[in-house]
Amino acid sequence: MNTVEKSVITDITLAPQGHLKIDWVKAHMPVLNRIREQFETEQPFKGLKVAISLHLEAKTAYLAKVVKAGGAEVTITGSNPLSTQDDVCAALVEDGITVFAKYNPDPVEYKQLMVKTLETKPDLIIDDGGDLVSILHSERQDLLDNVRGGAEETTTGILRLKAMEKEGELKFPVVAVNDAFCKYLFDNRYGTGQSVWDGINRTTNLVVAGKTVVVVGYGWCGRGVAMRAKGLGANVVVTEIDAIKAVEAYMDGFEVMSMDDAAKVGDFFVTVTGNKDVIRGQHYKVMKDGAILSNAGHFDIEVNKPELTEQSSSVRTVRNNIEEYQLKDGRKIYLLAEGRLVNLAAGDGHPAEIMDMTFALQAMSLKYVNEQYKDIGNKVESVPYELDEQVARIKLESLGIHIDTLSDEQKSYLESWSAH
Repeated sequence: MNTVEKSVITDITLAPQGHLKIDWVKAHMPVLNRIREQFETEQPFKGLKVAISLHLEAKTAYLAKVVKAGGAEVTITGSNPLSTQDDVCAALVEDGITVFAKYNPDPVEYKQLMVKTLETKPDLIIDDGGDLVSILHSERQDLLDNVRGGAEETTTGILRLKAMEKEGELKFPVVAVNDAFCKYLFDNRYGTGQSVWDGINRTTNLVVAGKTVVVVGYGWCGRGVAMRAKGLGANVVVTEIDAIKAVEAYMDGFEVMSMDDAAKVGDFFVTVTGNKDVIRGQHYKVMKDGAILSNAGHFDIEVNKPELTEQSSSVRTVRNNIEEYQLKDGRKIYLLAEGRLVNLAAGDGHPAEIMDMTFALQAMSLKYVNEQYKDIGNKVESVPYELDEQVARIKLESLGIHIDTLSDEQKSYLESWSAH
């Protein structure tokens, strides 16, 4: 049975447009291109099955093709109902990759597509948000024995995996790609920072300059969102629960206040915490008429939608990816992309050059866990620094940038406690 017969997608005739998208990002992903060359020679995944759950757009598609070039039989599904691009799915099927994904399936079908992906009995997994791993450990434990290990893409997934490890429930090793330097320093900060505002701007078509932007959470993603908002001319307010990050935001030049106070002044709100209900009922009661809410965390739980609905007399879609909640007192609050990741559900996600580094880490981490899974054990493993540095060096080479190296004498000095 070929991939066309096995796959579940919307329309195979959309493939030509999908190929164009994939070819575009490939031309802007030099690090992943270098790794693909290595994989084609070394065949690190020969004879193995790899299951991938990521936001299924062009950059993810190219990662899947790189893993396939390494000898793997690849099956892929989406990690968010609104971020899957049907034309990209069709192109992957034509390229010999099994795809179980559609744009905006209902919740039942969305889950079924993930289960179908796991029923291919993968040896290795690339996950985003921990959904595949969660299903394996809860509903489909019969498929656990096949899995050697995996790699996790995002903060939310790492939190879930570490909780599983702490409770002794994790049954195979997972590499925490999200925590690698070349992930959070660049993807989370520069990728999220740019792509969030790409999504908000193209969706709303409103000016940001002069408005008050409330950034909820000042982790690496929050830093990026705040930095780009400032660059667009906004007055930026940061809310935090971590005192150290709050001081950092203050010293970076942003106002810092509680969410109760920030709710009164914000024009745009962006949540980037990974936690639930960070904007909720009490905040809607004091928001400005016309406030715009968006989320850049993995799950659509950061903005409490049930409580917003409770306070509303009507809800309608006023523009693609914009829902208008008319509150009972006459005020209107707007929610972008149903509270899902605004940069992917209402945009194309991170820039190709940024995901080049992240997906290079994913590919190399998958190779690493396949080689070392017996020694790692059932735990969340950090990306080895050597892989992080390798990705950074390939990136510098692609940019034509050369950096210094230590002399033997300098190395000796740094390694000696008695040197002067």
